[in-house]
Amino acid sequence: MVPVRLSANHHAQLVAHAQREAPNECCGLLEFDPDAHAVVAVLEMENVAASPMRFELSSRDLLELPQIEERGRVPVIYHSHTRSAAEPSQTDLTFAALWPGVPWLIVGVAGEQPELRWFEIREGVVSERSLDSAPA
Repeated sequence: MVPVRLSANHHAQLVAHAQREAPNECCGLLEFDPDAHAVVAVLEMENVAASPMRFELSSRDLLELPQIEERGRVPVIYHSHTRSAAEPSQTDLTFAALWPGVPWLIVGVAGEQPELRWFEIREGVVSERSLDSAPA
């Protein structure tokens, strides 16, 4: 599978959002262009749970999902892990069941260097897609 392209600017924006919200998790949506295999927009949103252990998008923010699809793009949920590795937690797997087919990007800021990873979660099965990304 072709790697997902993430520009240096989008990479920097995601890391800055995660660091700014720490110790709480940050969250938002990405617009992914499946033809270009590239993220074309980062939509930062508020974690209404305001928690270091989980995130929650508001109902209003979730209305962006169909709007992204109407533009011919794929919505991607992103959030940060501030205390653990950039891999789906059990909480993430439970939430992903509500949005089948929606990819995830996790920004890990628990270690010395931020780590961004892209996941597909279908029926509790996690697969990772490579990410072509570099810090700005």
